[in-house]
Amino acid sequence: MLAPVEEIFCDIDDFCKDFFQKESVHILPNPLRQRDRSSQMSLSEIATINVLFQMSHYRTFKDFYQDCILRSMNSYFPDALSYTRFVAIQASALCMLSAYLISKAGEHTGLYYADSTTLTVCHNKRIHKHQVFKNIAARSKSTMGWFFGFKLHLVINHKGELITFCLTKGNVDDRKVIPQLMKNLKGLAAADKGYISESLATQLQQHELKLITKVRSNMKKKIYSAFEKFFLKRRGIIETIIDQLKNLYHIEHSRHRSPINFLMNTISALVAYSWRPNKPSLKTINHQAILCPVIQN
Repeated sequence: MLAPVEEIFCDIDDFCKDFFQKESVHILPNPLRQRDRSSQMSLSEIATINVLFQMSHYRTFKDFYQDCILRSMNSYFPDALSYTRFVAIQASALCMLSAYLISKAGEHTGLYYADSTTLTVCHNKRIHKHQVFKNIAARSKSTMGWFFGFKLHLVINHKGELITFCLTKGNVDDRKVIPQLMKNLKGLAAADKGYISESLATQLQQHELKLITKVRSNMKKKIYSAFEKFFLKRRGIIETIIDQLKNLYHIEHSRHRSPINFLMNTISALVAYSWRPNKPSLKTINHQAILCPVIQN
């Protein structure tokens, strides 16, 4: 395991202590009066293990937990639970880990990219037999064909840092979630042709955010500045990030056994990406040197 285990755990543990110190005042008592016993493992350890799994080369969490956590990394987690017990209680860290992901959001640089990707939860031939996400996921069609599952909508800055995200059913239009995702952003945002909408561009412009996209073959060409053209051509950065989330991490697979574990897996993958040291980014140190050939032509 090449990940900085101690650094990740300490950062999550510090946030966890501060989170519950502030939020404990607002937590309502349990009306069922069940025992609220603390687990043998802390929420920080549970969250850390889920994040470390996303950074590992293992494809299944069971193999990772039994081989790494219970054996080779036993010195880091001496009070590790059995695999069955850990899976049963790992959802208790979802709320804290979600808040931690928000705290890891990147800085507002004024340069953003937006895109979405599909999260397939089962093969198309098994849709009618699928029960885990019945009446939750939806069937839709993307550029890669039909799928059954969800959509992950992402907004990043030009440094490759995650700004905000949301999950929707697979049949939700990408343009519907953009106003909510970008409501606090100002500057310039680039997206693909799926976000073409005059009303959406006008709505974002009112909040001092300019949305630029490529045009379809039957549309008139839009007039963009030299930097806007340069920025739009580098939109592949967010596609590279999506590719990393699906191939280097485990954000998409068809082995989920509950919706809560699906959310835990998605949040953990995004947290793991936020710890990535070398993110795909746009080098904008010297705009003039980059744009001079474009302006002269």
